[in-house]
Amino acid sequence: MTRLFHIDAFTRIPFRGNPAGVVLDADSLSARQMQDLARELKHSETAFVTAPRPHGGGEDAHDLCIRYFTPTTEVPICGHATIAAHYARAVSLGLDTVELRQKTGAGVQRIRVERQADGDYRIVMRQGPLSFGEPLSAALRGAVAGALGLGEGDFAPGLPLQIVSTGHSKVMVPLRPGVALDAIAPDQAALAALSAEIGCNGWFPFQLRPCGRATDGRMFAPAIGIPEDPVTGNANGPLGAYLVRHGLMPHDGKLLRFDGQQGRALGRDGVVHVEVAIAQGAPQQVSISGGAVILFSAPLDVSRLAGTSNTPAAACPPAA
Repeated sequence: MTRLFHIDAFTRIPFRGNPAGVVLDADSLSARQMQDLARELKHSETAFVTAPRPHGGGEDAHDLCIRYFTPTTEVPICGHATIAAHYARAVSLGLDTVELRQKTGAGVQRIRVERQADGDYRIVMRQGPLSFGEPLSAALRGAVAGALGLGEGDFAPGLPLQIVSTGHSKVMVPLRPGVALDAIAPDQAALAALSAEIGCNGWFPFQLRPCGRATDGRMFAPAIGIPEDPVTGNANGPLGAYLVRHGLMPHDGKLLRFDGQQGRALGRDGVVHVEVAIAQGAPQQVSISGGAVILFSAPLDVSRLAGTSNTPAAACPPAA
């Protein structure tokens, strides 16, 4: 049975963390219907879980497919909606601890569903290959500062504004201590225009917390219909790689662990637990993890959705 969930991810407290829609057994839905549902739900992303498609094994082997839609467009992958989707699936199926492979528009990712001692679940997502863009030019730095309502002196000195990706890219925007992160009120139209110019839709201003291995961040993506995302796995994961590359947080040479705090400015505090595997001083692999909580679920009557007649089943998206 096709079933719809509203889930708060990267938290165990209702109405905190990042809300996501999840639709299980979504094979009969078309891309149009998925987009319609995502627009109606108005979450930053909604995840649609479908059966695996035929594959020849190897790197393409997978146990299920997931497609992700913002209210305005399909995106290749989403961290918090992945956590939410696997949490919904684990609760629905009563899973024990298990490792899975999911296929998305960003390729195939490894997922670990961990059943806790209290019967609840923690979801671990191994993110995609790392990539770093060239530092933004001085002119673009100035434009970003203006779009965020900041001065160029509010950026952390000596650090680049840089696109980093683990499957869905974000611009890392390091801020110096003392900048009022929660007071940032960006010009959304200006950020969307800059996204079109540089080919990256997400902007992630962040600060290091003065004590402990933790960061604070906010994520803006108006170019894909998300004025602000509360708690973002696809921002905090790349941030971990950025921290290692630029030597911003101590580690043992093999692994960096930290907590990505986000959502406070929206009253939706949540935490992304990040692990970065390191070799020869360089980041190699990023994993994120977190809990979730189900607010409600309900059966979805697919027959009543627009476009149902002669609609082909939705397929896994091709890798981006």
